[in-house]
Amino acid sequence: MGRAQGRALSTVAAASVTRGRPLPRAVLGLVLGLLGLVAIVLSVGVAVTLGPADVSLVNVRDILLNHLALTDIPVRVSEDAIVWQERLPRALVAAACGAGLGLSGVILQSLLRNPLADPFVLGVSSGASTGAVLVGVLGIGGGAIGLSGGAFIGALAAFGFVLLLARFSSAGTAGVILAGVASTQLFSALTSLVVFAFADSDETRGVMFWLLGSLEGMRWDDVALSSGVVTAGALVCLVWARSLDAFAFGEDVAASLGIHVGRTRLILLIVTALLTATLVSIAGAIGFVGLVLPHAARLLFGQRHSRVIPATIVLGAVFMVWVDAASRVVFAPTPLPVGVGTALVGVPVFVLLLLRNKGRGRA
Repeated sequence: MGRAQGRALSTVAAASVTRGRPLPRAVLGLVLGLLGLVAIVLSVGVAVTLGPADVSLVNVRDILLNHLALTDIPVRVSEDAIVWQERLPRALVAAACGAGLGLSGVILQSLLRNPLADPFVLGVSSGASTGAVLVGVLGIGGGAIGLSGGAFIGALAAFGFVLLLARFSSAGTAGVILAGVASTQLFSALTSLVVFAFADSDETRGVMFWLLGSLEGMRWDDVALSSGVVTAGALVCLVWARSLDAFAFGEDVAASLGIHVGRTRLILLIVTALLTATLVSIAGAIGFVGLVLPHAARLLFGQRHSRVIPATIVLGAVFMVWVDAASRVVFAPTPLPVGVGTALVGVPVFVLLLLRNKGRGRA
């Protein structure tokens, strides 16, 4: 009888352990990934319905299915144009910008071991601004490359300048930050000089609006470019996720684990620069996304980059979609530049994160 009771108790204990056993890591990652995708899709879908002209979520679904050639549901021509040609591309570019800038922030904060690093620490935004101003105000390029093309070339030029300065610096990762500060000041001064000396009032107004970040007039080729670049950058960063975990303990530790520090840092910095340059050339200067969202992801999902990277991508995409939607709706009929919106939301959130971390430190 005692043996039977013992076997029964062991069976119950085994069943309780099985019931309490956490989900396998792959299954948990798949579930969280699906939830993140659903959050992005719902955010984009709801954001598309918002605006001066009301469009229901059902109509948005019908318009999308019609353009995918899956259905042939009658819809109003005006609603089709509003959704397919204006709001949906804008929302998708916003999601891509949020995801890409957040991802860039994760990489920079890990590589440079600086919690205040963000995509603009490399001076890429300032270089993009200079390139756009040279094309828009001085007409350099003869209109062949366009404002976005000039911004992209300027961003890469600024990044090259940063790498050149850092190469001859003996300050390590701090040298990259200092070079970024110098690059930012230099290209900001060049932008101001060109605008002050050569731009008229209309050109100055247009340049200033672009510098604040704008998602006006987004097209499907902008969607393809931004989403393609962000997807490629995310895949590269996920491959190097374990290396980024090692960088959190310093370059010496990373090297002792067999990681080629110089090559890894160069590859990931190039990925960050290309991401930021492309997104800035499309949407202008948008700040605080790459600074705040990585901290929020780490707060929610821990320090492992295999989790932080996808979490930041989802949080960045959802954050940007809703900030852009609020900027369009609250300040209608003239939308607020999205860069202003991200700063208005990002600064209070960043302050809360600092206060929370300070409270934990005292505890």
